[in-house]
Amino acid sequence: MTPTEPATRDGSAPAAAVRPPLPVKMVIAGGFGVGKTTAVGAISEIAPLTTEAAITEVAAGVDDLTHTPRKTTTTVAMDFGCITIDPTLKLYLFGTPGQERFGFMWDDIVEGALGGLVIVDTRRLDDCYAAVDYFEHRQIPFAVAANAFDGKVEHTLDEIRWALDVADHVPVVVFDARERGSVRDALLVVLELALARSTG
Repeated sequence: MTPTEPATRDGSAPAAAVRPPLPVKMVIAGGFGVGKTTAVGAISEIAPLTTEAAITEVAAGVDDLTHTPRKTTTTVAMDFGCITIDPTLKLYLFGTPGQERFGFMWDDIVEGALGGLVIVDTRRLDDCYAAVDYFEHRQIPFAVAANAFDGKVEHTLDEIRWALDVADHVPVVVFDARERGSVRDALLVVLELALARSTG
């Protein structure tokens, strides 16, 4: 202990101050029923905040439930959760609503985000075009994650990349929105991409 360091009550040197982890905002986006809420819930270290509302008969007439017949609720504002990656970094996750009629909320949700994960259902790739376009036009780093519904995807990664017409630098991966480790790995892909761009 140096003369300038105050002693603790028992005379020992004070412990070094522990900095809180750096907060980083990440957005999880995609079409209706692709697994955004599931992904946030699978990885969040806190009880996730969701804004799920029952799918009414009117909504069912608007939203395509062909591939999600058991879906009874839908996100009407956003999902929120967080995960501490390591002692220096904490991700705050914001899930967007999937329907186009809620698109007016995206600007507020995405503001300040370091990057985005666009989840796709390979049985209906066209549902995620709007999310891909959104991140591309705003030059926000993002990765595409094909959700393995029933443990499989309908197309290869090359076919998905071609169908979405995303640039070569955009990662395209397969993951399972129900599995914590799988969601973490997909988010780390986005994080690495965003950090590389910020330091490049």
